[in-house]
Amino acid sequence: MTAVRTVVRLVGLPIVLLGLWWVWSANAGNYYAPTPGVVARTFGDVWTGARLLHDALPSVLRLLGGLAAAAVLGVGLGLPIGSSPRLRAFVEPVLEFLRAIPPPVLVPVLMLFAGIGNGMKVLVIVSGCVWPVLLNTVEGVRGADPVLDETCHAYGIVGRARLRHYVLRSASPQIMTGLRQALSIGIILMVISEMFASSSGLGYTIIQFQRSFAVPEMWTGIVLLGVLGFVLAMLLRLADRRVLAWYHGQRESHREGTPS
Repeated sequence: MTAVRTVVRLVGLPIVLLGLWWVWSANAGNYYAPTPGVVARTFGDVWTGARLLHDALPSVLRLLGGLAAAAVLGVGLGLPIGSSPRLRAFVEPVLEFLRAIPPPVLVPVLMLFAGIGNGMKVLVIVSGCVWPVLLNTVEGVRGADPVLDETCHAYGIVGRARLRHYVLRSASPQIMTGLRQALSIGIILMVISEMFASSSGLGYTIIQFQRSFAVPEMWTGIVLLGVLGFVLAMLLRLADRRVLAWYHGQRESHREGTPS
């Protein structure tokens, strides 16, 4: 019974939305709003092995590279900033200023310094994805249990051991939250970066379809982006469950121990 409920919860709303799309597009008679059936038939014709390798795979690699760099940079900066009130007060005005700049605005600037290759596209992704990771890391470090901190001092746990077993462990739930937020931002910036002076990628391909009025083909690219985002989000959720098994176990134990 639990498995049936899980399946219904996962596919129920998508099926309803797909049905509404089908009814609306079938009655609209609009060339720019093809039915899901037309999009599905076109999908198999458009996204063959060659196009997947030339357009989809480079986009995924850029996205993963940008997310990885943002994670390293965000966690690497967030740990010392979150641990030191003085450092946090010193850099906070600069961080607030930089965070307020929309990453798409930086595309022309990054093109001047990094060219129009893969480096520019990865930098655009990093420029937006680093902030949720950085800010969540800072808040995770700041919210660490002070009792555990005193325990570490009492038992002489310092240096790398303290960083690994106390600081990182305490901040890890917030860090994973930042990574999930960064994934959504990264997909958006991946598409935007590929619309500028690019010759491959999902964003480039969707724009080319739109300019040539290949509407069903354009919709297949949008659907592929949605599928890509869903798959990556599920993989990140599985990683979250595996890495933070101790944290989710504590939450479940707390729920079971709380009287209803």
